[in-house]
Amino acid sequence: MALFSSSFPSSSPSFLLNNSIGKTQKSRNFISFRFNFNIFKDRSLLNVKEAFSEDELWATAFWILITITLKHAAMIPIKCIYMLKPEINNLDHIKYLAEREFDALKERIAGKRIGFKRVSCINATVPLSQMSNSSDDLCSVCKYSDNGEDRIVIGSLDLNQCLRLPDEITGKRPEGLGSDIGRAYLSNVCVAKELQKNGVGSKVVAKSKIVAQEWGITDLYVHVAVDNEPARKLYLRSGFTYEDDEPSWQARFLDRPRRILLWTDVSGSL
Repeated sequence: MALFSSSFPSSSPSFLLNNSIGKTQKSRNFISFRFNFNIFKDRSLLNVKEAFSEDELWATAFWILITITLKHAAMIPIKCIYMLKPEINNLDHIKYLAEREFDALKERIAGKRIGFKRVSCINATVPLSQMSNSSDDLCSVCKYSDNGEDRIVIGSLDLNQCLRLPDEITGKRPEGLGSDIGRAYLSNVCVAKELQKNGVGSKVVAKSKIVAQEWGITDLYVHVAVDNEPARKLYLRSGFTYEDDEPSWQARFLDRPRRILLWTDVSGSL
């Protein structure tokens, strides 16, 4: 699944979640997000920041689970703590999985995950008022309130301050003592498909670099599937360069596309 695999069509774009809520329904019931072009005529409506409140973290967990399960957002890497079967199409079951991801997300951000010094969830959000024809059931769990305004997540990533990520290539910089303090990785990067090629991915990556620098990080990494050319282009535009390849045997063992490791220096001013 490639990041920014599609651009806005000439007509009004839609983010379709092919979710059949009723198992006995003869016809498929589509949950549809229809984004208003005014979101990107007025860039001030897009907000990119760290998520702290439980409401926003819950909205993030649910949104990520929906987009991964139904494959209408891109993941870089294609990875989630709880691997989801593509045939899952029951909203209640997705809510259950989202609760598990929500608890795991809170645990990571609270610093309770062994091997991680800090984790931050960085979100791109827009006002719910910019969306039309959306499902009441879906939006009731996807939205959160920020200063009295209902907003919905359209892009997200995790910034992880750690020596290595499980089952991933380990970065080489910085070396020696303190490398676990100066090194960080991006993970769970995803952007709503219909909002790709509008700068959302670049903005969440740019925000992650600012937060990393505030933490004292000098070297920032991200893993990308070798066949995910759009994602690689995004990171190259954001200042990342090639460092290493995942061995083929490891990719086969983990039953996934082989990854490459990209690096960027965040020790200077951004």
